[in-house]
Amino acid sequence: MFIDINKDKIHEIQMSWYSWRNDASTTTMVLLSFLVACFTGLMAQVSIAIPWSPVLITFQTFAVLLAGVFLGSKWGGFSMILYTVLGILGMPWFTSMHSGLEWIFSASGGYIIGFILASIFIGHVFDNYTTARKPIQTVILMLIANFVVIYIPGLLGLYNFMINNGKPVTITGLLIAGVVPFIVGDLLKIAMASGITTSILPKED
Repeated sequence: MFIDINKDKIHEIQMSWYSWRNDASTTTMVLLSFLVACFTGLMAQVSIAIPWSPVLITFQTFAVLLAGVFLGSKWGGFSMILYTVLGILGMPWFTSMHSGLEWIFSASGGYIIGFILASIFIGHVFDNYTTARKPIQTVILMLIANFVVIYIPGLLGLYNFMINNGKPVTITGLLIAGVVPFIVGDLLKIAMASGITTSILPKED
């Protein structure tokens, strides 16, 4: 009985937060979106250079994976659009304090486009399919968002960057430069994001 009461209390807390987010005013959600964009920019500064790749290892994807969870599809996507647009306009919060339109055409630019798509994808699935909020399903969803939704535009952008800079590109070389170095770190970020997600989202409406 004690365990049941605790479960009910946890569910009540999860639902109250979820309902609050869904009923919040536009002004509140714009502010929250900006804060998530700021958090993404902060995580972008946690970076490690790789000698054989023009793309840095960063903690950005952790923020991206949670954007859709906390804000939903519409506002999660908006937070990443805000991050992208403000960065293009001069906010120095791309990796290594970079900014400007040229960054979108850099080796990392495609991944930023993937951030927008991934936050929309995650928010849509979690908001519309309650079964996706269970632990195993959450991990699977995060894996898809990270390694498919983010990496496809990321690799396309990296390929374009390498071609434009006169570098020979093979599929193997592209994967070694744009995927392989990030796998371990991405799995860690996915595990962290999944744990937070299953803690805050109600498993049923």
